Amino acid sequence: MTPRRPALRLDRDRPEPLYHQLETDLRERILSGEWKPGTQIPTEERLGQMYGVSRITIRQAVRNLVDSGHLERGQGRGTFVREPVLVAGERGLRSFSEEMRALDLRPGSRVLKAREIDASAVVADHLGVAAGTPVHRIERLRTGDDKPIGLQTAHLPVDRFPRLGERLAPGSSLYDVLATVYGVKLDHARETFSVIRIPRDVAALLGVEEDQPAFHVERVACDAHGPFEYTVSVMRGDRYRVQWVLRAGGPQHEPQGDTP
Repeated sequence: MTPRRPALRLDRDRPEPLYHQLETDLRERILSGEWKPGTQIPTEERLGQMYGVSRITIRQAVRNLVDSGHLERGQGRGTFVREPVLVAGERGLRSFSEEMRALDLRPGSRVLKAREIDASAVVADHLGVAAGTPVHRIERLRTGDDKPIGLQTAHLPVDRFPRLGERLAPGSSLYDVLATVYGVKLDHARETFSVIRIPRDVAALLGVEEDQPAFHVERVACDAHGPFEYTVSVMRGDRYRVQWVLRAGGPQHEPQGDTP
């Protein structure tokens, strides 16, 4: 890789450590698009020539960028610019599509299966209905800029949302359909996060290796009438992160994760 602009001249008289100055300049090359995702950065030897610093300084800067998710090391192949990691932060109740747009990514959704089933005991309990009640089961592959991010399986009562599966066009937002067609106004939602290893069938859909870590998210969404949706999601651990905002004075923070 040949840099498009000269290396920043690192200043040894500044109180800021050399490795931090170097880290800042390398991060700027990544964020500006000069070094694009998937490309290999210059070797330690080449970076030393560019910036006039020791390998110890280079390794510290690169290690920090690996830890922050900007770079990743390929075993025996060098160091590469990592695909952007999506950070779900404090944002209230947004749809997946709104979250992607807020991150300057093009949201996508592909319905894999949409059918009516009898609610299992678990699904019925979350939706507040009797076991065996007909519910929609909708499996969707969620993407950002056409790259897989997660697999979501939603369950919604058939009696409240007749013909729902027919109304989900490719790429459409489930919540937009619920609002415009059925008049649903989301009031609140409860999400439970755990970490799993992705099973083989899901890994194939998400384009990752089997057993890679992922977020497993259970979500119950409610409107003024009570629970109307129970969704289970598997979100790629290498593409998706969760951020909490902690405030003094009690448990006022909310975990922010994937949304339909």
